[in-house]
Amino acid sequence: MNPRRLTPSMSLLLAFEAAARHGSFTKAADELALTQSAVSRQVQALEAQLEVELFKRDGRRIELTPTGALYQHELAAALGRIRSATLQTIAHKSQVGTLNLAVLPTFGSRWLLPQMHDFYARHPGFVVHIHSRIALADLSVAAQDMNALICAGDGNWPGYIAHPLMVEQLLVVASPSALPDHAALQPADVTRHSLLSVVSRPHAWSDWFEHNGLDHHVMRPGPSFEVTSHLIQAVAAGIGIALVPSVLVRDELAKGELVSLFAPMNSGRSYYLAYPARFQNLPSLVVFRDWLLARDC
Repeated sequence: MNPRRLTPSMSLLLAFEAAARHGSFTKAADELALTQSAVSRQVQALEAQLEVELFKRDGRRIELTPTGALYQHELAAALGRIRSATLQTIAHKSQVGTLNLAVLPTFGSRWLLPQMHDFYARHPGFVVHIHSRIALADLSVAAQDMNALICAGDGNWPGYIAHPLMVEQLLVVASPSALPDHAALQPADVTRHSLLSVVSRPHAWSDWFEHNGLDHHVMRPGPSFEVTSHLIQAVAAGIGIALVPSVLVRDELAKGELVSLFAPMNSGRSYYLAYPARFQNLPSLVVFRDWLLARDC
């Protein structure tokens, strides 16, 4: 097979990847500073070179074909590696260590960011760009354009090096003003209250009920929230009670804004610093990793 067919030009690949990601030639054109017709022509040229239909077209609407979806998945990862390699090269050239780090939003704001002043004081020549990711379950997606992630799980991610930071403990918390008799509550009393949750952990309360020998059919599910910080605010406002990682409510517990009702439950997960093996010698990552692992979690 002609090698040229297997190595399309970068301009064709970028046009296709942007159009596939946005589901629109117009939005891809805006991102790439091209005209809509130019993006369309580049995608057509790529399809002609590959002799494969990548999009189904219906007027102005486009939709990836199954083949196009597979190509986009593989291409996005490849482009991410190219961008990361470029970033490393630029960092070496400028003698400035730059790290792109993905973090769960509430964990980042409540645990990591308060400590970053120490990192910069110790390592003034390095820069850590922190990006929020609500869900980090699929590291191959979350790690796009990232050098490393702080995430929760079992640490078993093929192709990634993972360093444990802390075991996740879940606490049932409530507003003391909303539950003045909280000290006398028993686990079975939870069934009388609205149970708040985050959408990324739909089974947390079921696991807690099972852990305490309670029938989960008597649960009273309350509102759910996309971000854990909103969940914590809702509890403090007296909307209901919630099951949250203890590391995220240390300040509220210390100030008496929230109270812990029962003994903590091990969630079965831990927090990790994880990164693709190819980045293990990236200078900025080495410095950040060594600093982070030396912290008292």
